[in-house]
Amino acid sequence: MTDALSTAHALLHSVFGFSEFRPGQEEIVRAVLAGENVLTVMPTGSGKSLCYQLPAIVRPGLTLVVSPLIALMRDQVQALTAAGVAAGSLNSSNEPAENARVMGLLRTGELRLLYVAPERLARPDTVEMLAEAHVTLMAIDEAHCVSQWGHDFRPEYLTLGNIARQIGGRLQTLALTATADAPTRGDIVEKLFPLSSPRVFVRSFDRPNLRLAFQTKERSSRQVLAFVRAHEGESGIVYCASRRKVEELATTLAEAGVRALPYHAGLDKRVRDANQDSFQQDDGVVMTATVAFGMGIDKPDVRFVCHADLPSNVEAYYQEIGRAGRDGLPADTLTLYGLGDMQLRRLQIEQSDSSDERKRIERQRLGALLALAEAPRCRRQTLLAYFGEQSEPCGNCDLCVEGVERFDGTIEAQKAMSAILRTGERFGVEHLVAILTGERTENVAKFNHDRLPTFGVGSGRKAGEWRSIFRQLSAVGLIAQDLMEHGRWSVTEEGRRVLKGEARIELRKDLSSGAAKGKAGARRDRRANA
Repeated sequence: MTDALSTAHALLHSVFGFSEFRPGQEEIVRAVLAGENVLTVMPTGSGKSLCYQLPAIVRPGLTLVVSPLIALMRDQVQALTAAGVAAGSLNSSNEPAENARVMGLLRTGELRLLYVAPERLARPDTVEMLAEAHVTLMAIDEAHCVSQWGHDFRPEYLTLGNIARQIGGRLQTLALTATADAPTRGDIVEKLFPLSSPRVFVRSFDRPNLRLAFQTKERSSRQVLAFVRAHEGESGIVYCASRRKVEELATTLAEAGVRALPYHAGLDKRVRDANQDSFQQDDGVVMTATVAFGMGIDKPDVRFVCHADLPSNVEAYYQEIGRAGRDGLPADTLTLYGLGDMQLRRLQIEQSDSSDERKRIERQRLGALLALAEAPRCRRQTLLAYFGEQSEPCGNCDLCVEGVERFDGTIEAQKAMSAILRTGERFGVEHLVAILTGERTENVAKFNHDRLPTFGVGSGRKAGEWRSIFRQLSAVGLIAQDLMEHGRWSVTEEGRRVLKGEARIELRKDLSSGAAKGKAGARRDRRANA
């Protein structure tokens, strides 16, 4: 073991160019070299890949790396090959001749690392071929994909435990992920390590070099442009919820003089690959992309990540902002959100083919993200609390730096919930806001809602302020929305306690002038996800 560690230290420098391990890496490498099964949870950018790459070249045999990320396979194989390490990949994006070449090297025992997608690994011919190879370690990247509690469940991951036994009996397994809360970790252990409990390494989820900020949407393209211009000449990623918005924002940024490139699954593969290569190799490229981009991309000097639309949940948010500042230097993140985002994300959950249990989990995760967006305290505290960590205020996020005004919002909450109940829990937020502000819209008059006791009781606040209040009440679970019934709002049991005066609620004021949107702002909110 001492000799293996000495060799590992030497190869760390000669092959990978590092003078020392990053925090947490050496303990994991030591456990792998000792033959232990390991589950490791490390933040994005903390060097998970080295934990299987280094043992793969220290000891004999083949390391099998299972990953759903073709971009990661390509980048890591290229980097390892350039460093003189025999590595290859089998996946659908390879030319047939390349897959044949890799299989030839596998049969002759020349490979040290083989990267394979879980779909390819599930094929009987692949399992048969690997059973004849000298596989000594299976490294499973993105291990949270095996868990029904994870944010990116993939059914094909459920077969990996059985495949490992077919390949090598009690094959040593290393499972790696950047995002796994306690329930997800338990599920990973149950699914991937059924015969023996692994050593579990969990590093802090904190990325102190990332500055976290949220803004309510006003004119999202202008907000994105202002943020990108503040990082002139730097590389960054702008995430969008739709392909159309990806291309529109790329055009908007390019017309403003930004070197912006689009990336989404609908683009021709040659265009995607060319844009990805430009982002990887050149300075100052801004990629506008759907979430199809970024997983497995190893670019340490990404200086900012902007979400032009609300991410799907906290885990996705954490993973996506984690692509910034991997070099440890300061990096900025900005997330734009509006009521339209929340409606879209909820609709996506309800219309999915997922089980009722899965939908319930996704609703909870989205609710946690809304709570982060409307947080009255330090963003980092709220984010780390979600992953079970306690922390002090960071002094670096938008709330810590700019401050946030809070107020006893019990009366406002009671007014909003009264409007919901007095209209039979049948209407959406724009109708309810019109009632509260005393605006006689066509629908308000049609349903005689201008005769309700709640009509005009909120006229002391602007419409934008009421939209913020509805967002916050939704985030803390006092009201709920049924998207399958035209987005109607209802009051929850906890909301009724506040309505009856049995509990109080503290709310924050809108930080990004959303309180003064007026009618134009309302129209922009409705178009925010176009």
